[in-house]
This record gives sequence, structure tokens and C-alpha cells, in this order.
Amino acid sequence: MSILPFTRPTLGEEEFSAAQAVLQSGWITSGPRVIELEKDLAEYIGGGVDVRLFSSATAALEAVLIAWNIGPGDEVIVPAMSFVCSANVVVRTGATPVFVDVDLQSRNLDATAVSAAITAKTRAIMPVHFAGRPVEMGPIYELAASKNLLVLEDAAQAIGSRYQGRQIGSFGNPVSFSFHPNKNMTTIEGGAVASDDPQLIKQLEAIRFHGISRNDDGEMLVEAWGGKMNLPDVNAAIGLVQLGKLDCFNAKRRLLADHYFKQMPRHPLLVLPADVPGHSWHMFCVCLDFESLGMSRGDVLDTFKAQDILLGMHYPAMHLFGLYRRLGYRRGDFPVAEQIGDQTFTLPLFPAMTIDDVDRVATVFKHLLA
Repeated sequence: MSILPFTRPTLGEEEFSAAQAVLQSGWITSGPRVIELEKDLAEYIGGGVDVRLFSSATAALEAVLIAWNIGPGDEVIVPAMSFVCSANVVVRTGATPVFVDVDLQSRNLDATAVSAAITAKTRAIMPVHFAGRPVEMGPIYELAASKNLLVLEDAAQAIGSRYQGRQIGSFGNPVSFSFHPNKNMTTIEGGAVASDDPQLIKQLEAIRFHGISRNDDGEMLVEAWGGKMNLPDVNAAIGLVQLGKLDCFNAKRRLLADHYFKQMPRHPLLVLPADVPGHSWHMFCVCLDFESLGMSRGDVLDTFKAQDILLGMHYPAMHLFGLYRRLGYRRGDFPVAEQIGDQTFTLPLFPAMTIDDVDRVATVFKHLLA
């Protein structure tokens, strides 16, 4: 029986040929393929947004915070359950991440928790669309507007997800996407920002490449700091092929997730994820109270490994990392994020999987919980 990983990129001859064509062209850094992918992503997302590509979603998030002059003395509200990038970019600017707890099934924050965390120092709210499940954004938009706060959506896991029938990223405020190999589409490494703010887009162009801009005569200007965050054309060429397949990829993920819901046992020690319209199913994460089964996390992983199934773990609660304990956070501050961090397992889910693969995973859970 073949090993079933928790994720695997779907790459084929079209991607290989696209990358080869760029390598043979002699222009392999940022160029025409980047411009083409930015245009195609903007059309895919809709809402009249522009898109700018970056070397990673981490760089994209950081660039937006820099463009908004968020730094020392400022606070940014972040869910306690996310990949650590979501808080690390805040620390990188000199600002302070302020964590809030999340919902157990959606793993997303809500406006009530955000409202309670707002202080006079708050400059931004960074909701994370966890595993592709859209955050309930309406109340957060309203809250941010009433307090004059930036909403910077971390949609690293949500390309192709929809909220109220519209693509995540199409609502105008800056939204960051990731195209890492484990995402729903990939550029190998890479990220993007979508926004309908022309001034922000102009700032991001400079920040991602040494602060360089041009005047009407084409002379190089450097008026503010910039880094080196641009995406090469060879990556963008792969992304162009992947974007054309994205809806099919996501439809397959939806099919596999539906089968998980049909086959997974219902048991008080097992928490399944929330299922809502518009979910792009980047991951299918469950919580298992393995201690009540007399097991350790390692025991569970070994049980699946014995059946050639590899599970992931997404994620530890961020506030318990040493970096954030130094800000005063402790166990007990965010009990839901801590439960998820202690009990989470990421089940295999990627387009090349089969229905039989889902059955393999569900069968092991049935035996564990019998």
C-alpha cells in the first residue's frame, strides 16, 4: 500500500513545460510572466482589485504593515490559532501582536473577541481564513470602520474561497495569499496582495523591490525603504498553469471533504471542522482527545503510520511559543486555541487523492474510537 501524506502538490507536464520555457527565454527573474499572473489573479478574484506578487505571503503581509506605517507602539489583533507567520510579521515591524481566542470548529476569530481586545494602540485587525474556511467578515468590517482600523486579511490558505458569494480578496481591503507548495495552487514559493487602493499598490511595488520607483522621465527614485520581495518569472509561469486548474483542484477538495464528513465517526472525543458554503478546503483538521483514549499524540501518529498514513499537526497555539511568552502570554489565556494546539491532527487532503484514500483514514479513526 502506498504512503498517503497529509498533502502533496499537483504538478504535471504543463507546469514543467512552462518553467522550462522561462528558463530557456533568458529572462528568469520578475518580468512578463509576473505581470501576466498579476492580471489573471485580479480577474479571477474580481471586485476591481489589483494584485501584486511577492516572494511569499509572509513578505506580502509585512509589506502591507510597512505601507501603513505600523510599527513600535502599535498593536495588531491576531488570532491565537494560526501559522506563526501571522504574528511574526507584526513583531518584525516593531509592533505588538495582541492575540484573541478562536472558535473550536471554525478555528477563526469573531468580532466579539476582537472588540474586547481593542485599545487606544490598536492599528489593525488581521483575521485568518483558517484552512480555507472564510471568517465571518461583515461584523469585523463594521467594527474596523467604526474605529478607523486597517483590516488585513490573511488568506494564505483561502485562494478560491468565497464569502457571501464573492471571492475572498474581492472586497477592497488588502488581502494576502500564499502559493507555497502545500497550498491549493502553487508557485513553489510565493504570495500576493489584492487591494483596490491604487496608492497602496504603488507603495507595495516599491517596498517589494528596494524602495525603487520611477518618475515620468524614467529616472530611478528611492524615497522610502524597500526590501527584496519580488517573485521570479519562473515561479509565475508555474502559477499561471496552476491558476487555470484552481477551480478543478478546489472542486476535488470539496468532494474529498464531503466524503470525510460521510465516513468519519461521530464521537464525543472527536471534533470535526465546520462546513460552510465557500470553503476551499485547504486542510481538513480535527481535534482528537487522545488522552481520554489512554494514548499520546505520538501513539496516534504511529497508529496511522503503521497503515502508511501520515498526518499533519496545524498548529500549536501561537501565544505559547517562547517568543510570545516573553510578551506575558501564558497557558490558560486562550483555552480554545490551546485545546486545538494540544489535540489537532491534519488529515490527508489533496487533489490527487481518491475516495478510497479517505476511507483508509476514516477506518483508522473508527478503530481508534470503537
